[in-house]
Amino acid sequence: MRDLQLTEQAAPPQKRSLFSFLFGRPLSSEENIGERVGPSTGIPIFGLDALSSAAYGPEAALTILIPLGLAGVAHIIPISFTIIVLLGIVFFSYRQTIAAYPHGAGSYTVASENLGAHAGLLAGAALMLDYILNVAVGISAGVGAIVSAVPSMQPHTLSLCLGILAALTLINLRGIREAGVAFMIPTYAFVLSLGGVIVFGLVQAVLHGGHPTPVSPVAQPSPAIAAVTVWLLIRAFASGCTALTGVEAVSNGVQVFRDDRVKNARFTLSAIIAILVLMLAGIAFLCRAYGIVATAPGQPGYQMVLSQLTGAVVGRGVLYYITMTTVLLVVALSANTSFADFPRLCRSIAEDGYLPFPFTIRGRRLVFSFGVYALAFLAGALLVAFGGVTDRLIPLFAVGAFTAFTLSQAGMVMHWKRKGGRGAYGSMFLNGLGALATGITTLVVVVAKFTEGAWLTVLVIPALFAVMAAVHRQYQRIETETARDEPLHLDHLAAPLVVVPLLRWSRVANKALRFAYTLCPDVTVLHIEPEEDPDKKTEDNLTEVWKEKVEQPAIAAGFSAPKLVLLRSTYRFVITPMLDYILDLERDNPDRTIAVVIPELVEHHWWYYLLHNQRAAALKVMLYLKGSGRIVVVNVSWHLEK
Repeated sequence: MRDLQLTEQAAPPQKRSLFSFLFGRPLSSEENIGERVGPSTGIPIFGLDALSSAAYGPEAALTILIPLGLAGVAHIIPISFTIIVLLGIVFFSYRQTIAAYPHGAGSYTVASENLGAHAGLLAGAALMLDYILNVAVGISAGVGAIVSAVPSMQPHTLSLCLGILAALTLINLRGIREAGVAFMIPTYAFVLSLGGVIVFGLVQAVLHGGHPTPVSPVAQPSPAIAAVTVWLLIRAFASGCTALTGVEAVSNGVQVFRDDRVKNARFTLSAIIAILVLMLAGIAFLCRAYGIVATAPGQPGYQMVLSQLTGAVVGRGVLYYITMTTVLLVVALSANTSFADFPRLCRSIAEDGYLPFPFTIRGRRLVFSFGVYALAFLAGALLVAFGGVTDRLIPLFAVGAFTAFTLSQAGMVMHWKRKGGRGAYGSMFLNGLGALATGITTLVVVVAKFTEGAWLTVLVIPALFAVMAAVHRQYQRIETETARDEPLHLDHLAAPLVVVPLLRWSRVANKALRFAYTLCPDVTVLHIEPEEDPDKKTEDNLTEVWKEKVEQPAIAAGFSAPKLVLLRSTYRFVITPMLDYILDLERDNPDRTIAVVIPELVEHHWWYYLLHNQRAAALKVMLYLKGSGRIVVVNVSWHLEK
């Protein structure tokens, strides 16, 4: 489908510059193997999304239970247990996916290969939405941790979100391995600090008969204004299911791991899920034991659930600020999972012709830079639209993730059915159970969160599907129109009609005419002669010097003199009269190619172009848009000296 294959060569040594300092030296294609990672680095790269969901998954469920007052806390344990069971099902299902697709297979690949292109596109659209929302939710939740610790920062929520997004984008443009190494310390510090708080809190709960006294006071629950209903519990479960997001990340990036890929990827996934399960269970139990309720997000007095829990267990001393700092870092950095997987997902979709091909090109640090830029832009737009408040984004979050889960697991059922062999039926059952569980959860989330924002995903996912399908149709149209199996034929060749637009005589014009004569001995020069002040004479006026500087030298060299066409421009237009003449010439010569040779200055710094008009560029664009395909534009550049 592509006419040209882009190849990268090792970049020559470069001088140290600010650009190199920020983005690192260029990496050659041969250095890609050095960018692969092991489990210790894979956990920060692919686990931040899942691990950080311990910070906002339980809080999302508790937020729905606010109308129940203190009574709502009693329901967090059964809700969390249900989520953990679902998490276990999805975990074992994705272990099967890793083994079946050792070269990496996200929901898009699995669904495309086993359920068809349309199912693959639906999974791809859902996963793209999931990744974009993960960046926005993760960053805004991280900033929520800042606001909890330093309430005076609340008015700056959006600015903090956008600043963290810019920093993450820069880090990920430096390469996936560097991003993983950079995030190792905050990831393991988060696990140790929050894990320590949970263990210490559990010990205190046991010693005090399940009712420990908070070291620092927790938020007081508001009076109950609603009764417990099945619908309310379903809504709380739907919000808490955001804790499952990120589970698919390892299966998407198996190719990033060092050999043995499957073993390393499975170990990484197992470690991530084990840590997440322990955190979810511990947080749920401690919230019940200490009577911790959620506070209204985005409102004065808001405190993150983890902030209350940490304060209740260890007080508001040094350990509190250490723990909350790691929570902030990990929740904010959880977006790195999307930065690791979104560009690879876009690359897979683009290779099938459903997204623009620039998504397939590796940048200077072997990352798919175009995908990184697109993700940063879309996530930034969401943060601005929703004011950087996590709770407003969560209803949009889970729908995309669970739709992708469902299609991936359904695709794996068909994979095992087609492959057969020993253990195939057991694998089919496991993936089928995963598809059923996540499919039901998807419906629950859509229904429960429909009026709170999930309706938007029901529109966005089909819209993304339609856009990708339209891109594919366009590429197919180009392929159909340009493909040809015939050999090169050189009969009935005719020299082009050469046209050179010139405004004045100069060294640049001289160079353009010299080149024009290499194409054809018959050259036409277009020149605008303004109506206003026709008596004005200058030394470089083309008509004044035409005979001496152009006609006579051409004849003396054995060529026919160029034909000078003077175009009147009553209203001082330059591009329009030249464009009209060239289009008329094309129409009057249906069997000839029209070569338009355009002289153009080349500056050494972009800001110098502000000193020049952009008529050459504008003329090129208009010729491409209005010509019928027989107009060839040739730029003759004159590089200005430094």
